Amino acid sequence: MKILVLNSGSSSVKYQLYARDDTVAEGIVERVTDHDAALGEVTERLDLAGLDGVGHRVVHGGLRFSEPTLITDEIVSAVRELIPLAPLHNPANLAGIEVARKLLPGVPQVAVFDTAFHRTLPEEAATYAIDADLAREHGVHRYGFHGTSHAYVSRRTAALLGRPLETVNTITLHLGNGASACAVEGGRSVATSMGLTPLEGLVMGTRSGDIDPGALLYLARTAGMSVDDLDALLNQRSGLRGLAGVGDMREVLSRRAAGDRAATLALAVYCRRIKQYVGAYYALLGRLDAIAFTAGVGERAAAVRAESLAGLSRMGIEIDTERNERVKEGIISPDSAPVAVLVVPTDEELEIATQTRGVISGRSAEGQEDH
Repeated sequence: MKILVLNSGSSSVKYQLYARDDTVAEGIVERVTDHDAALGEVTERLDLAGLDGVGHRVVHGGLRFSEPTLITDEIVSAVRELIPLAPLHNPANLAGIEVARKLLPGVPQVAVFDTAFHRTLPEEAATYAIDADLAREHGVHRYGFHGTSHAYVSRRTAALLGRPLETVNTITLHLGNGASACAVEGGRSVATSMGLTPLEGLVMGTRSGDIDPGALLYLARTAGMSVDDLDALLNQRSGLRGLAGVGDMREVLSRRAAGDRAATLALAVYCRRIKQYVGAYYALLGRLDAIAFTAGVGERAAAVRAESLAGLSRMGIEIDTERNERVKEGIISPDSAPVAVLVVPTDEELEIATQTRGVISGRSAEGQEDH
């Protein structure tokens, strides 16, 4: 099957064309001001003859979407209604969908939602302890994000261990500029660190992660900060950037090596938060088979992996120093360790292609049954 994957952002459009699981072409159109022009450029660059389908990344699927979905006019309207939950992302995702439907009429198009993988969260994991009526009215709920990455990495982890997915309990750690942890029980998300928005949870490049909500009320009262001021603080001036002055982990590690105290503290805060979530998710799962590091920091920063899991040997969690420095994909724990620790490069585009192919194949099968 020939599948085009589109990730339409506010200022760029990333694309990848697959034949089966092989990448035929990939690229990015940057400085996008007009999605019609950007998608037009994508279609001009590619040979789309015989295209079977298009898979679109959509950040927020709310409570409605728990799986990849064939796009219809009704689905477009539903995605538009979800814009308040993801005002920075869903409008651009939607623009990409609308233009692609015009440019490629008759080609099945599928929405793959970042939040869908986490719709298996137990009710007690997805519910915030605030006024229930208010939460229901305004959709205040733990949705979780990075779902395509956590889905791909948990499945790939089971494959690398040579075990059926349904038998493996994994903690996946997606550590990029945005970062999230997920407890995956037999292929199902049962806990995740991001919540209503991608702000909650781990320390990130520029985002705070967990913070006492009372601290925000305090700053509003004492520093005179508005809602917009607090939004900018938490999303743009926090995390590694807030602590060390830079949001790039490579620079933080370089500064720490040079003896910079702020960078040293920033890394310690970052790794301690990861360790805290690993311990909590181990307790929730009851049995842990694997921990998988992925995304830019998770795949490339051996020091972060080592320091995030240091001191956990009594829990069966250890890292082999030589493997940790050398392995690009695979196990980095000692052979004797009860819990396997792995580096697993994520491939969100391939996951979107795989899910898109599944929807289209199911649609084709239904059509054959109708005949």
